[in-house]
Amino acid sequence: MRNPKVAHRYAKSLLDLAQERNEQDAVLADMELVLSTIRESKDLDLLLHSPVIKSDKKEKILEAIFASRVSQLTIGFMRIMTSKGREATFEEIAEHYIHQIKINKGILTAEVITAAAADEATRKEIRERLNKLNPSGSVEITESIDPELIGGFVLKVEDKMIDASIRSQLRKLRREFTDTSYEAAL
Repeated sequence: MRNPKVAHRYAKSLLDLAQERNEQDAVLADMELVLSTIRESKDLDLLLHSPVIKSDKKEKILEAIFASRVSQLTIGFMRIMTSKGREATFEEIAEHYIHQIKINKGILTAEVITAAAADEATRKEIRERLNKLNPSGSVEITESIDPELIGGFVLKVEDKMIDASIRSQLRKLRREFTDTSYEAAL
């Protein structure tokens, strides 16, 4: 079960502590590692969400996986979170931490979803338009392909979305044609 408020609070606390110790970039690398490891390992994800496995066992497993790969601050944070029974929120905490660092550094994140791979001219146009939205910072763009869009694109910038796909336009037309309110006017 996702709990963004809890994850945001813990990520903010971790960020504050990392800034106090001047380790925010090291913890950023740690959170990226934790996030990718959880997403790539279904077994680890199941372990973190399991109510059957005791916290001390989870802590030992997490230390075996991460102790030699992350900072002491991060491993200490993981111990505290596990002892409080919050290990299931590690993925969300990592997402929120990464997001907070990007905000602090003025990095605008965007995702472009197209039906087929975009050509270089389209990429350049998208980057130029996004740079206008964030003139004082940089832009980080991820691209993905969804053939079900048929054509056009979906652009997600932070918490906003522009859906200019053919699929979206067809759905809109379908809704308009199934709306029979015009019959009442006759």
